[in-house]
Amino acid sequence: MTTGFFWDERCFWHSGGNYAMTLPVGGLVQPMAAGGLPESPETKRRLKNLIDVTGLADDLALASAPEASRDDLLRVHPASYLDTFKEMSDAGGGELGLRTPFGQGGYEVAALSAGLSIAAVEAVMTGKVDNAYALSRPPGHHCLPDWPNGFCLLANIPIALESARAKGLLGRVVVVDWDVHHGNGTEAIYFDRDDTLTISLHQEHNYPLDTGDIGDRGKSAGLGYNINVPLPPGAGHNSYVEAMARIVLPAIDRFKPDLIVVACGFDASAIDPLSRMFATAETFRTMTRQLMNAADRHCDGKLVLVHEGGYSEVYVPFCGHAVLEELSGSAMTAPDPLADTFRKRQPNKRFETFVSGQIAEMAGFFDKPAGQG
Repeated sequence: MTTGFFWDERCFWHSGGNYAMTLPVGGLVQPMAAGGLPESPETKRRLKNLIDVTGLADDLALASAPEASRDDLLRVHPASYLDTFKEMSDAGGGELGLRTPFGQGGYEVAALSAGLSIAAVEAVMTGKVDNAYALSRPPGHHCLPDWPNGFCLLANIPIALESARAKGLLGRVVVVDWDVHHGNGTEAIYFDRDDTLTISLHQEHNYPLDTGDIGDRGKSAGLGYNINVPLPPGAGHNSYVEAMARIVLPAIDRFKPDLIVVACGFDASAIDPLSRMFATAETFRTMTRQLMNAADRHCDGKLVLVHEGGYSEVYVPFCGHAVLEELSGSAMTAPDPLADTFRKRQPNKRFETFVSGQIAEMAGFFDKPAGQG
């Protein structure tokens, strides 16, 4: 099995503004010692460093990619948005939307991030690799066509999908978003389409506060092709695996895609500063295995993961390494140093039973035709 790994040092050079976590500094908000957003390069750089140190990188097909072209970007984003972004980037940077600061050259770095996603999808669809991982930065799943938010400046996954469709490489796609925050940008882009099934598992009302509800099923041709799985704060490993088994996998089986793409955030981990969930490296490994099996059933194993959030410099590298081990079948391991601790900190049985009941209720809801009950 050949697993592509698409990355570029320049993506680590994307810069944010002077923030204290997600709040702009000034007034009564003191700058952080390290400065900037929690969406820093270090979680991604440390993942790349870890796969180099363990030797896992030797079992992957490493490559970079060109920036996404303007034609690629225009399939998703209007020219007015791209022009404003480019002008601000050339003038030294700024902020276009909500919590999306960037420095000079931010436009080119964001286009490169999208380009890595394009290359990963194309490599899988043309058979150059069996599956792929794009270490894209800045992330993309919150970005709407004309309004960036939540650190996301360009919609990386939709840009990649529409590029592949324009080349005749792709038809039906499932996008599974397991980032802890709702994938509102991807949802909005495909909300009225039936060629892309969008599924988001997220902590309920984390970010954005007003999206991600179970009743948002799509509209027009897309009615029934959007699934939101809001999980309560504190949900852990078993809840994620059960939600995948009872909701996500049956939806994939019904849809029968040509490709599965994952918006792969690691911010549902137990020590992420922007969430209150209890997923572990083993959780992400298990969900990867579940989707690999689904891809084997429906699309000859075609699976692409595109990096999104994840803000624990300590733990993201181990979560990412576990995913890449599973994708590639490599024997190179990076044992999770927090595995025993996080196993003991998982939710108690009473809470797990409560969440299981919610998952069962959601599964029943999604089994009905959209618009009913």
